Amino acid sequence: MLTTEVLDAVGGLTAYLKSYAAKLPPVVHLSVLSSGLKPSFETVDSYETIVSRVRSQSAGTPYKALNESLVSSLEAFEIGNLLGAVQPLLSVLDHLERMHRDKEIEMGRTDENRIKEYRAALHKVLPGNKPELDGAGGGM
Repeated sequence: MLTTEVLDAVGGLTAYLKSYAAKLPPVVHLSVLSSGLKPSFETVDSYETIVSRVRSQSAGTPYKALNESLVSSLEAFEIGNLLGAVQPLLSVLDHLERMHRDKEIEMGRTDENRIKEYRAALHKVLPGNKPELDGAGGGM
């Protein structure tokens, strides 16, 4: 398994999260999250396929350390917990950067740019990261 393949998987998972986030209303109270806001079975199945592929291909490689975060992201995604699905993927990106810095894996300039791109995309889908809400709650 190569860094590029891991990043392909993270990119695919990020795309599913962006798509799911786009379907959510701007404000969702977490205690009243209805089952109608959960991702579709087909989407969850596709997400799980990506996670399973990485898990099976990463055995015996430095990337196997990422499996726990990927599974955490999948479990959160299954129940519609956007924050819980995004945070583990951000952790995966952090871990990849750390592995590169520690010379455990090879990473080219293109891979470094992809990490920045995916990190920015994941931050954009985080709840509360809406420009129209900047300054909200500041009073009059």
